[in-house]
Amino acid sequence: MRLSIKALLVFFIVLASCAPETETTTYYLIRHAEKDRSDSLNRNPNLTEAGLKRAENWAKYFSNIELDDVYSTNYNRTIQTAQPTAKSKNLEIKSYNPRNLFDSIFQAETKGKTVLVVGHSNTTPALANRIFAANMSVAEKPIYKNMDDRDNASLYILSFQKGGFGKKKVSAKVVKVQD
Repeated sequence: MRLSIKALLVFFIVLASCAPETETTTYYLIRHAEKDRSDSLNRNPNLTEAGLKRAENWAKYFSNIELDDVYSTNYNRTIQTAQPTAKSKNLEIKSYNPRNLFDSIFQAETKGKTVLVVGHSNTTPALANRIFAANMSVAEKPIYKNMDDRDNASLYILSFQKGGFGKKKVSAKVVKVQD
């Protein structure tokens, strides 16, 4: 009887050690900080002083979060929002095309990583929706609407953990991060 219990114990220890490791992918999605609206014809404005301050505050917010990559669209306002965080993490800003949201290349590059993605009032919620569509069934996915054009404080946090034996854990929330 003792031998059987020991054999069972060894069996379960070996089985547990053979379980596949979990892999977590986390996306932090933000809209660029406050942009200069003084020239309505300028399609690529810089950040205002308030926007530059918010960009620094985002860097403080992310100071205790390990990021593997920082992504930005190729616009002054998104790059300027991403720069303080990327600099504080010694990361290069990777450019992405908002028209190709969450394509197979982006999915492969971000799998198992924690990334910050800086976008726009229409592309940030669209990216959240695409991420959910790729990771969940249609019935479970939340539908995020376009952000208000003056909303520079919303942070979408989407986390997907794929564990052993096909288990998946999903976490999603939108929070307002004030200065």
